Amino acid sequence: MSRAPGDTRPGPKERISDGLYGLGWAAVKKLPEPAARALFRTIADQVWKRRGKSVLRLESNLARVVPDASPARLAELSRAGMRSYMRYWMESFRLPTWSAGRIKDSIEVADTHRLTEGLDAGRGVVLALPHLGNWDLAGAWVTTDLKVPFTTVAERLKPESLYDRFVAYREGLGMEVLAHNGGTAFGTLAQRLRAGGLVCLVADRDLSASGVEVTFFGDAARMPAGPSLLAQQTGALLLPVTLHYDDTPVMKARIHPPVEVPGSGDRAQRTSVMTQALADAFALGIAEHPEDWHMLQRLWLADLEPLGDQQ
Repeated sequence: MSRAPGDTRPGPKERISDGLYGLGWAAVKKLPEPAARALFRTIADQVWKRRGKSVLRLESNLARVVPDASPARLAELSRAGMRSYMRYWMESFRLPTWSAGRIKDSIEVADTHRLTEGLDAGRGVVLALPHLGNWDLAGAWVTTDLKVPFTTVAERLKPESLYDRFVAYREGLGMEVLAHNGGTAFGTLAQRLRAGGLVCLVADRDLSASGVEVTFFGDAARMPAGPSLLAQQTGALLLPVTLHYDDTPVMKARIHPPVEVPGSGDRAQRTSVMTQALADAFALGIAEHPEDWHMLQRLWLADLEPLGDQQ
């Protein structure tokens, strides 16, 4: 049955998605950890074997990251990528039950001083991350181990109840979550930074009209201008961060050197230079650990359809 124009009620697919996420947060955290890990690895392998759109898109993206990879190597990377992606979800479903000690023991951060010294100086800090590893775990480490609150932005999801679940989940980890609604969110982020606070933004994909074109693994892509604009307007320190998994239960993180505001050029030119520097830092982390880059959507401009396909 077709839906009437203007009907904003969630459809069957949206209700199913919301129900599955709700079941995940309610049930997965109660499983013994070995059972949860085995379950999500099995799910990853089954999804990978079905060769659906998400897996094919992941392989296409990885082919740009590892251009000399053979088809067999790409298949190996995409399988590892789906396992990494499912590890992210398994950990995320269980994170609300983890103690501060468990969170601290689950991540190892290199060059933390770049963050703490920036905050101690009172100038505000923007952490910008790609979709690598588990950014929610990294955020929980900031709020529990460093005991530093921060503000982030979440894309509005459908149905609204699913968006509310994600907001409640992240707020439960100690984050302030703003809806991605343009100027209002930007203004609040700027206020937090001018007060010497911390802002964390996932910043490796932007298909909006305000995105900045960058060269990423040799081809044109678009990334959000927000991190660079916030640093320029507030004087905040802009720090790229990359994450990755290895064969241990401990995720690794690296805080890269700050992206400086250029001393010349207009705002658009400065933003372009800074966003390219972010893209270059992201590329370093992704190239070292491509299997942990959870980019299951189109990213490069050459892959987008004329109307901005979001697949």
